[in-house]
Amino acid sequence: MRQPRTLLARTGSTLTIALLVFLLFSVAVAYHYILTPVSKRAADDLATLMMLAAQTWVELPPETRPDFEQELLEGYDLKLTLADTPLPFKDNLLPYLRFLEEALTRRIGEPVPIRSAPPDTTKWFCVDIPMGGRIIRISFPHARIGARPPIAALLVLAAGALVILLTSLLLVRRLIEPLARLSRATTEIGRAGTFRPLPEAGPRELVTLTQNFNHMASEIEQLLANRTTLFAGISHDLRTPITRMLLALEMLPADTDPALVTRLRQDLEEMNQLITDTLDLARGLGPHDADRIDLNEFIDGIVGSQRRSGTEIQWTPGSGCSCLVDTLALQRTLTNLIDNARRYGGDAAVEVRCDCNDHEAVMQVLDRGPGIPAGEREQVFQPFHRLEASRSRRTGGSGLGLAIARQLCDAHSWSIQLLQREGGGTEARLIVPLIAGTESE
Repeated sequence: MRQPRTLLARTGSTLTIALLVFLLFSVAVAYHYILTPVSKRAADDLATLMMLAAQTWVELPPETRPDFEQELLEGYDLKLTLADTPLPFKDNLLPYLRFLEEALTRRIGEPVPIRSAPPDTTKWFCVDIPMGGRIIRISFPHARIGARPPIAALLVLAAGALVILLTSLLLVRRLIEPLARLSRATTEIGRAGTFRPLPEAGPRELVTLTQNFNHMASEIEQLLANRTTLFAGISHDLRTPITRMLLALEMLPADTDPALVTRLRQDLEEMNQLITDTLDLARGLGPHDADRIDLNEFIDGIVGSQRRSGTEIQWTPGSGCSCLVDTLALQRTLTNLIDNARRYGGDAAVEVRCDCNDHEAVMQVLDRGPGIPAGEREQVFQPFHRLEASRSRRTGGSGLGLAIARQLCDAHSWSIQLLQREGGGTEARLIVPLIAGTESE
């Protein structure tokens, strides 16, 4: 049996099942110790009345019997006649009638079945009682039955189940709703935009929890802002001497070793790029307005730019779709994935694919490199983590490309995965949900 996934469903189902089990137990106890004894007592009293009525009718003079029969019908809802033919009608399964059969059997000493009378405007039951050498047939209507344990148990069970279900849903919803708001709020921390504090209302425990969460969220936002400011300051402070060093290289004497100048220029450019990547990681490119784009055309532009820079790419457009996205974030994410595939994919061309369905757009960047061990497919999304241990810029990047891609995906509720590609290599899969307002084509 599949277990419910949400806390609301789990708590509600657990509470409902527990209360229903208790209700069933209560109904069973009431049925066994209250309803059944009452029904047996009522059936025993009716059996006594039937035996007394049959015996009295036999002992009365024939001329007074019609008056007795009329009095018995009007006062006790019992119709008394002589049985001239056997009862051909069907058996009855009502518990009360079984109790009545048992009571009559104990008094007569032989089985006495109760049968249904032919259908008419009122349902009647008949029983043949041997008395004084005759067969006395006594009939009584369905309304004559005093206790109805099955109906009572069914009504109690149905009403109790309905009350329990509604109460459980209401109670669980009141308990879970603040936690659901808290859960939704946790996904907003660190994303683009300003966090809105949760309302601090409700039971004391929830108020305390909400206050602590709002305080923590405020500190996290302040920490993220300070981090961005810190990296921006470091970037500015480092780029100033790098710029002076680049100018100094240009002013070196003409007889300076060209190879040395080239290596120094490359090192300074790599330092500058590392600073840019680090700053991008810190600020996540910041919030931008979403634009509606044709995804195939958008990726085609990125692929064209990469090809002009010398990257060999096989681009396979799929079913196109129009979607509303932060174009700067999507461009940076795809560019980082393509750069990573180019860097580690060997001599084979990088493959880019895109396909859309009713709910999401799936973009794939594939390479034929050595692949990523299963145990490190999540670690490579950590800043500065690289599979190549030497950390040389000539054998790998800065270790920030995938970290920036993951941060951008988290900030925009996208999904990014690194999968083992069939035949060798790595598949970087980017999934962008088609949010409300997206039109598939």
